[in-house]
Amino acid sequence: NTIRFNLIIIIFLFISGKSFAQFDQKLEELGKWMDGSFSSQEQSKSDSDFFDIRLQMKRIWADRTDAIWIYVEQATAEAQDKPYRQRIYKVTKVDDNLFQSEVFVMNEPLRFAGAYKDELLLGSLTPDSLINRTGCAVFLSYTEGKYSGGTESKDCSSDLRGAKYATSDVIITSNSIISWDKGYDENDKQVWGAKKGGYIFKRIE
Repeated sequence: NTIRFNLIIIIFLFISGKSFAQFDQKLEELGKWMDGSFSSQEQSKSDSDFFDIRLQMKRIWADRTDAIWIYVEQATAEAQDKPYRQRIYKVTKVDDNLFQSEVFVMNEPLRFAGAYKDELLLGSLTPDSLINRTGCAVFLSYTEGKYSGGTESKDCSSDLRGAKYATSDVIITSNSIISWDKGYDENDKQVWGAKKGGYIFKRIE
């Protein structure tokens, strides 16, 4: 009986360890799929309502074990050296099949433009110097070969074009990222962002 009990414990620990490794692998996979250069050029050619935007996402601080950190730039194809949006994402596992991408901004972000090509441009930037955009975290779950999800409730504040809050819906696959950002006023009327659907960014690197 003692041998049988010990065997059951060993099997249980093996199964638990295996599951844990799988979930860690999924977090790494999500980070890998987010890392790269992406373009909406193809979409902009077929639908004039969408601009040709370049999305650059680069994993940084790879030695940190608290999360996967990603530096993000968005710019028009004509002005890639002058990004209109710069962020840092902190990607973590919340539970078995739920992942969180917290959104951070930096002071004077343009001084870091191009850091996706050269991490040294981030200089002495550290996680504790970042500003958390509270309420703007995106929650993603994995199903059928993709990670999908979005922000929760109306907690992501925005004052762009008279907005009170913003939402984001995201789908991530191995070769594309679909991102639909929208801003709403106090009456829940959309005041900025694409109307038809999200931007389709195809991986180019």
